[in-house]
Amino acid sequence: MALHIRDDRAGRLAKALAERRGVTMTRAVIEALEGALARDARPLAERLEEIARDAARLRDPQRSRPVDEQEVDDLWGNS
Repeated sequence: MALHIRDDRAGRLAKALAERRGVTMTRAVIEALEGALARDARPLAERLEEIARDAARLRDPQRSRPVDEQEVDDLWGNS
């Protein structure tokens, strides 16, 4: 079966992803679609729990510090 991308934006996105991953556009589209289907198959709460576990595992208490108000404003674009 052939898939023809006729939308310029979709084509640019597929090409950018392929270049970033060093794969063909076909492989990039397949991987993106498989990833989207896998994410949709799991409830959001389950995915968020996994993200929270990963974040907790990666957190380095030696490097943590309080965030000041200016940093929060900068993140939200309230400078």
